[in-house]
Amino acid sequence: MEQMLNGFQADLSSISNEIQTLQEQSIAMNIKLKNRQAVRGELSQFVDEMVIPESMVSHIVDTPVTEREFMEQLNELNHKINFVKEQSFKEARSCQDVRDILEKLKTKALSKIREYLLQKIYSFRKPMTNYQVPQNTMLKFRFFNEFLMSHERQVAKEIRDEYVDTMSKVYYSYFKGYTSRLMKLQYEELADKDDLMGIEDTAKKDILKFQYLFFSSKPSLKNRSTVFTVGDRGEVLTTQLEAPVIVPHAAQKNETRYTFEKLFRSQHYTLMDNCCREYLFIVDFFMVSVGSTAAQELFNSIMGKTLSMFLKHMEVYTNDCFDSIAIFLCIHIINRYRTIMLKRNVPALERYWQTLQDIMWPRFQYILELNIHSVKECDPQKLGQIDIRPHYITRRYAEFSAAIVGINQSYPDEKVHQLLGQLQIEVENFVLKMAAEFPQRKEQLVFLINNYDMMLNVIMERTEDSKECESFQELLSARTQEFIEEVLAPHFGGMVSFVKECEVIIEKGNLDALKNEERRVQQIVRGFNSDWKKAIEIINQDVMRSFTNFKNGTQILQGALTQLVQYYHRFQKVLSQGPLRNLQIRNELINIHHVMVEVKKHKPTF
Repeated sequence: MEQMLNGFQADLSSISNEIQTLQEQSIAMNIKLKNRQAVRGELSQFVDEMVIPESMVSHIVDTPVTEREFMEQLNELNHKINFVKEQSFKEARSCQDVRDILEKLKTKALSKIREYLLQKIYSFRKPMTNYQVPQNTMLKFRFFNEFLMSHERQVAKEIRDEYVDTMSKVYYSYFKGYTSRLMKLQYEELADKDDLMGIEDTAKKDILKFQYLFFSSKPSLKNRSTVFTVGDRGEVLTTQLEAPVIVPHAAQKNETRYTFEKLFRSQHYTLMDNCCREYLFIVDFFMVSVGSTAAQELFNSIMGKTLSMFLKHMEVYTNDCFDSIAIFLCIHIINRYRTIMLKRNVPALERYWQTLQDIMWPRFQYILELNIHSVKECDPQKLGQIDIRPHYITRRYAEFSAAIVGINQSYPDEKVHQLLGQLQIEVENFVLKMAAEFPQRKEQLVFLINNYDMMLNVIMERTEDSKECESFQELLSARTQEFIEEVLAPHFGGMVSFVKECEVIIEKGNLDALKNEERRVQQIVRGFNSDWKKAIEIINQDVMRSFTNFKNGTQILQGALTQLVQYYHRFQKVLSQGPLRNLQIRNELINIHHVMVEVKKHKPTF
């Protein structure tokens, strides 16, 4: 029995060893299978990558480059060329079998692509071509340039150079012609060196204007831009900033004329639009990065000649320009177009915009300095007869200052504020010199008030919180208060003087000094009682006749009558002090409410 069990044990041990051996063999066979499958997959993929299908040869050789099949096979050819090149470094012998045919296919593809791209580039040269159409077509086939860059850089350079040369000439020719036609639409009567703020309006100049109006075939004065007023010219910065550009032949047909800033806007809106499109095209098609030196250099090689022509044109124009508002509007057009281009992520014209401003700013400053000097040197004696109405020089200043301040608000510049500050000082001095020509102080004050009020109102139409508004408001208030005292003096001067003197005495506590004023008080009270209504009417007529601004005149009248009531109230208060309270004449005082009722009759109804 024991022997039999030992036999079973030996058999079981043998079976266990066999099972273990079979397991090891199974694992080894499984590993071999996986390795063979992996090799088969890689080999199959390798063979697929190496094999040149007949369809590829057919499409690369015979199919037009614009067909989808050609583009698909070109991508596949590009992949195979790169794969074979990679395998060549690993010394794969099979590469020798396909290299020749791949080279021939590459040469054929390069030839067809070169011919197609050159044909597209030459199409830009045709007159009246819409450049966007061929550019958009080229962008659909941007891979062509990528293929050239990868496999034949010399051809890629040829294509790029041909494109640069063609587009440089196309843009230069177009913009040169467009600018020339645009400038023929400018007003023929332009501001000159005599159109300065402090230059007097002479009879000779009036005769010349008369002759111009009635005997000239040129656009009449009513259509020319004014030198010191902005009017609707500021619309080039708002509603017209991105409006359709001017079409010269249509404008000539309608005999339409434009101020320079409108021509500048149209010219540079066209430039900006074309430059944005061109920059984004070359970045996309020629595979350069936005903002890179390569992109900027490529852009400059295309647009450089055109931009130089524009800069030269602006230099020539600004050297003879005396229209400071036009130049300032152009500066702000640049600011806005600069912002638009940055939002479009196109930094291509940054240097150009800065150069333009470097040309314009000195001229703008020079013209302003000429105007400042003209006001400073203005001699009131040479301005002919003057009256109390606002002077044309101060109106020029007000219109001009309002225009510049209004334009400057969106892109404030401290240099502008400084120049306007100098101009304001000279205008204030000029107004004082003009006022000094009047013999009577009241006339001087009326002249000052009329001018300050006019300047304040004109400037406030554009901006209410400027330094100029604050300054003229202070001057107007001070001169108005002085005028009120001046207009009350002939009728109520005795009472006013008495009140001021007595208030000082009372404040010092020296009431005994009032004992000797009875006779003076009687004269004041009886004089007031007999003439106060008539005096108010005279003051009313005097004030309303003196001021050109009815609203301002009404406010001054109300201020004068209010001041009269206050003086009368203070007069009654003085008479209630010390020894004056016992005077019999106090019984004859007119009740202040009667005075107030009469004053209210002159209160405006608006």
